[in-house]
Amino acid sequence: MRYQCHCYKPLDLSGFAPRAAEKRIPPPDKVKTISEAANFVSREPKRQTSPRETTRLEARRYRTGRNVQLNIKATADAVERFYRIADSNRWVLGETFERAVAALDRDLTSGDTRQRAPIQGKG
Repeated sequence: MRYQCHCYKPLDLSGFAPRAAEKRIPPPDKVKTISEAANFVSREPKRQTSPRETTRLEARRYRTGRNVQLNIKATADAVERFYRIADSNRWVLGETFERAVAALDRDLTSGDTRQRAPIQGKG
């Protein structure tokens, strides 16, 4: 047996309907004016130029058949000298590296017993 209180009548909700959504988006210039007046701090990042961006190297993309990558750590001075050599001779970086390795190989296998100059920065 089901017990139900007779004091509750079924609700007639047929007269209710959802309201149409109002699009009340203010124009961007008005939002900017109001936010500036309220000292709102923008969350947009400010474009800052770092020292690295100002000295960014130009992209070097060449199709040379070289397909093995070598990642090394070097001093900023050595990297700058390497790029300067490549740029002044108009060589791609792979060619500059190959020439440097060939020169080092010639130097080491020449049988020269003289004392070699120390590497800059290593004393």
